[in-house]
Amino acid sequence: MKETEDKETQKLLGRASEIFEQTKPFTELIMRYRCAMLEVKTKLDVLNTQLSLENDRNPFESISCRIKKVPSILEKLSRKGLEPSVESIEKNLNDVAGIRVICSFPDDIYVLADRLCSQDDVRLVERKDYIENPKDNGYRSLHLIVEIPIFLMDEKKYMRVEVQFRTIAMDFWASLEHKLKYKKDPAGDIEEISKQLKECADEISRLDFKMQEIHRKIESGK
Repeated sequence: MKETEDKETQKLLGRASEIFEQTKPFTELIMRYRCAMLEVKTKLDVLNTQLSLENDRNPFESISCRIKKVPSILEKLSRKGLEPSVESIEKNLNDVAGIRVICSFPDDIYVLADRLCSQDDVRLVERKDYIENPKDNGYRSLHLIVEIPIFLMDEKKYMRVEVQFRTIAMDFWASLEHKLKYKKDPAGDIEEISKQLKECADEISRLDFKMQEIHRKIESGK
């Protein structure tokens, strides 16, 4: 019975997605999110270049962008009990446009985040530090929700973008944890697997800060 209900829900979401994607207001909204995402990415690329000149190395290893897919947007609105409309998306969802920045060391994360938020056209809406305060499962990352202006033909509009900062090790753990979490019909004791993943996350965190300390000693010549 539950499986049948899930299939029907997926069908309804699929039909709603098709209708949503064909509406001009929704298409324009996604265009604005895409423009805002590219504005933030450009700012981060510029910071990466400037800081590499100061420190003789790049503070981040890679950067990636994504726009949330329509079924995911609709599912999140449904989960929150919100109306599936363009106005509801813009008002209630902060992660339609997302950027992930992968850094070498935890220090790099905070330097980049602080420099980004100090720019006068960037508004910090929300900051969640899962490095200082990890989630119960061991997840670590720094999440920012920022607003940035985009300049359209007839208006200036602030749009929200989510920026996630992780180290290489944090990203490695998060990617594997996500794959294992959403694996269909996993074998083994789920509780034991979750415990082992948490232990791995703690070990990775210790390794991150140990590597950072080694880097500091090399830079200082001590």
